[in-house]
Amino acid sequence: MKGIPVAVQMFTLREESQKDFAGTLKKVAELGYDGVEFAGYGGLSAIEVRALLDGLGLKATASHVPLAELKNNLKQVIEDQKTLGSQFIVCPYLMPDERSEENYKSLISFLNEAGETCKREGITLCYHNHDFELEPLQDGRKALEAIFDDVSADHLQTELDVYWLTKAGENPVEWINRYKGRTPLVHLKDMTTDGEQFFAELGTGGVNIEAVLATGEEAGVEWWVVEQDVSRHTPLESIEISINYLKTIGLIN
Repeated sequence: MKGIPVAVQMFTLREESQKDFAGTLKKVAELGYDGVEFAGYGGLSAIEVRALLDGLGLKATASHVPLAELKNNLKQVIEDQKTLGSQFIVCPYLMPDERSEENYKSLISFLNEAGETCKREGITLCYHNHDFELEPLQDGRKALEAIFDDVSADHLQTELDVYWLTKAGENPVEWINRYKGRTPLVHLKDMTTDGEQFFAELGTGGVNIEAVLATGEEAGVEWWVVEQDVSRHTPLESIEISINYLKTIGLIN
């Protein structure tokens, strides 16, 4: 399982980042993470963020960029990734009014075009799922299947989220295997085993994280990304528990 680097999604540390963006990045590096996946840049320019990363020995794994910004400002988003040294842009979330049958068709068309633009610039566009994309469309396919079936693999890769797949009653390992060779980014999350199905630190819940990790090499995973949307510890404590688990099972030295 060794050899695939581990990042943290900075949305986990959104409150800490708002208070001290540079200091939060420093703490991430001190915990032993290889990189960070962004959800905003703390009000800094891409050049300023790159300087921080270089000074801390961190890599920019990817950036989650809202769909509206991808539609309205794709050229600048791509340029920012180049500055950061990041290869991946991720469409992270659909608002409730964007999840209709017709809107999924429009989304698929947009992702195909945007992904083609990104590819020309040496950047890879990915799509990150929640549980709502696992609901069926009129043709019987799940919305997530339609997105990945109907957008060219040359133009769109996956960022499968193992928590949300599990929450939807799906097996994350099966999904990773289904899209092997198209899964450069995987969100590692755990889930409590009670009825609440709350977000849990890695190794403390019911998701078979080791089975997920075992798929990495064959599936072509380039980055594992730790994220915890909400925590009952402080977020920094949560990502420390998670990376310590990955160290314990031998993923990280």
